[in-house]
Amino acid sequence: MPRAAKPTSGVIARVPLDEGSLAAALTLDARFPDDDWRSKHFGPENLAPTVERVERIKADLPPGLPLPEAALRFILGSPDVATTIVGMPRISHVEENCAVSEKRALPPRIQGTLRRHRRDRTPGLWSD
Repeated sequence: MPRAAKPTSGVIARVPLDEGSLAAALTLDARFPDDDWRSKHFGPENLAPTVERVERIKADLPPGLPLPEAALRFILGSPDVATTIVGMPRISHVEENCAVSEKRALPPRIQGTLRRHRRDRTPGLWSD
C-alpha cells in the first residue's frame, strides 16, 4: 500500500470480504453448484483453511462487532484506502455495508489485533 499512497493516487480495495469468507456465512459444510465459481474457489484445499482462519478472526472480535462490519471498517480504516468494492447480492447487504461508512474507524487496539491475521496468499488451482 505505501507504494500506492501518493497524493495523485487512490487505492480501491477490492474483495474486502475475501470472496465472501468474511461475510460470516461460510462453513465446512458449504457446497456450491458446479457452475458456481465458489465450487472451485472453496474446494477441499481452500475451504477448511479458510473457515479455520475466519474462526480465529471471529475469536478476536469484541462482542457485538459483526465480522463483515469489522472487515469493512478494518480496510476503510487504512489511510491509504479511498474506497472499497464489496459484493452485495441482497438489499440487506447493501444497507448493512453502506451503514458501515457512517461508523468510525476501529479502535487502534482492534485494528492491530486484526492486522495480525494478515496473510500473503499463494495462488493455487482454486484461485484461477
